[in-house]
This record gives sequence, structure tokens and C-alpha cells, in this order.
Amino acid sequence: MTVPRFWRELPSRYNLVGSRCTNCDTCHFPPRGICTHCHRESLGKLEPCRFSGQGTIVGHTTVHQAQQGYELFGPYVIALVELAEGPRLTTQIVDVEPEAVRIGQAVRAVFRKLGEDSDSGIIFYGTKFALVEEA
Repeated sequence: MTVPRFWRELPSRYNLVGSRCTNCDTCHFPPRGICTHCHRESLGKLEPCRFSGQGTIVGHTTVHQAQQGYELFGPYVIALVELAEGPRLTTQIVDVEPEAVRIGQAVRAVFRKLGEDSDSGIIFYGTKFALVEEA
């Protein structure tokens, strides 16, 4: 199996899919083989869980010194987002000026380019988050 095909076939990579423990109803991202809450009692009781992509910013920071190859993208915001279903994940907040990002703001998942691999030009895509516009 080629590397690009391998990455495309990981459901959590492109679909924001995790796992849910049917024993205690705890959701995990990325998917787990055992529940972090009820441990051994969860064996055989985890099922795939597709998240809504809705969440809230619980912490954030602005990266002013972008890593090599991404200098044109700085400054950018990295945030800790709590999904509506409970799991927290670290992600980039896109399509917004860093000064506009606040704790407690609603966000939604968006599909974006993550980067390219070497000179071969293999492009990697994945999930980032954007602010939800207030009505």
C-alpha cells in the first residue's frame, strides 16, 4: 500500500472520527483501543464515533516564529478545542487574525491543506478549525 493511500484510509485523519465507550459513554479522539475512563472494563466495548465538528476554544496561543518552510503562514493560532462530544484536541484556528481569537468562542471543523512531503509534491490534508460567525 502506498503512503498516500495509507493516510487516506485512516478515518480519523479526514473525517474527525474517534471512539466512544459504550460502557461509560466517554468519547476519545484520536480513537483508542481502551477507554481512558473505565480502562479494562471497556475491552470490546468501544465503537467508532463521528464527531459533529462543533467545539469551543478552551485555550490558545499565537505562533509568531513559524517553522521552516511555513514562514509565510505566520503568525497563526494554535488552540485547545473541546468538541461538543467532550474530547479535547490541539488544532490550528484558520481564516482569522490572531487578535480576534478568544477563549469560549465557538468553532467548527474545516478541511484544509496540512503540508507537502518532500520534492515529490505529495499533499497532506486534514482538519483544522475556524470561528463560527455569530448571527
